[in-house]
Amino acid sequence: MRTEPKPTRLDRIFARLDREPQRPVLDVPRMTRHRVVLFGATLAFYLTIVLAVVTTSWLVRLDWQAMLFRPYQQWPEIHAFLDYWVVLGQRGPTAVMVAAWLGWRCWRQHTLRPLLAFGAALLLLNVTVGAVKYGLGRSGPHYATEVGSNEMWHWFQAGSDIFPSGHTANAVVTWGILAYLASTPSARRWLSALSAVLSLSVGLTTVYLGTHWLSDVLLGWAAGLLVLLALPWLEPTIATAEAWLFTQRDRLRARLRARRGALPMPEPVLLTSVQAPAAEEEPAPLREIVPPTAARPSRTSALLAPGPHTSRSERTPVAPAGSRRPPHPDRLARGTAGQAARPRTRGGVRSRKHH
Repeated sequence: MRTEPKPTRLDRIFARLDREPQRPVLDVPRMTRHRVVLFGATLAFYLTIVLAVVTTSWLVRLDWQAMLFRPYQQWPEIHAFLDYWVVLGQRGPTAVMVAAWLGWRCWRQHTLRPLLAFGAALLLLNVTVGAVKYGLGRSGPHYATEVGSNEMWHWFQAGSDIFPSGHTANAVVTWGILAYLASTPSARRWLSALSAVLSLSVGLTTVYLGTHWLSDVLLGWAAGLLVLLALPWLEPTIATAEAWLFTQRDRLRARLRARRGALPMPEPVLLTSVQAPAAEEEPAPLREIVPPTAARPSRTSALLAPGPHTSRSERTPVAPAGSRRPPHPDRLARGTAGQAARPRTRGGVRSRKHH
């Protein structure tokens, strides 16, 4: 009995993907009133952090307390693990991973919106965070010169571009874009929780390693969240860019088809057996076609003896004399049917063969 193999989990996943529509109706987020309120609150928090650091308030004292505590010396057993964990906030590796996933989604859904939205988010992040980094010029904990100072306006010193934290802001945008582009509300909730945990852990890891102040992490969280909340304002631009790219693709295809149609089609070549031409070959003699009903005349040869000869068709078949079997002393020759069979002896005892 033949049984079908049990499908694995990967087979079930691909079977479910095959049932997905090629062009699904995507739920594009809009700039609702709730999102506008959340954007305004996050922007107010962002400006408050910047003002607290510029005025050297209690937040700066908290930064110095966390730095002098030296968490990497308090828990050295997790230092090696957190060195790898902080990579989840680096722009290069995370952008490649997320872009690969979004590119596969673009191929499945026949749309460019996921990759265009991700590119717009990264561009907006680089512009906003980069401008604040180089505009404020704050030095990191490893480059601090005076205890208790805010370490601001050090534009021409090494390590003076750490406010806000780029690792934290990049983790918020890179992993949060997956929740932003989710197609179902349940997937959006789960991915939002996952991106929040990743961005919080990456930010605290930079504080543990001593590469950022605590206020850098707070401002990085706010900067990444502002980028995600502002993406609905860029959706019309993303849709326009997608339509333009598809138009250019269709024009390119039309040009290629027109170019192929303008070229002359090559004549079909019949594949035959290649034979080398014979040099000065004599023509073959013509053979006389004899119908199958006509009697073939008898051939005479000069090698035959003189006298009348009969054709092969007039001869009577003659059986060959003798037998083709090998000779045997107890076997009788052909033509001696009336004779009795000789008794055979086996081991000195006479035996008779019964028929």
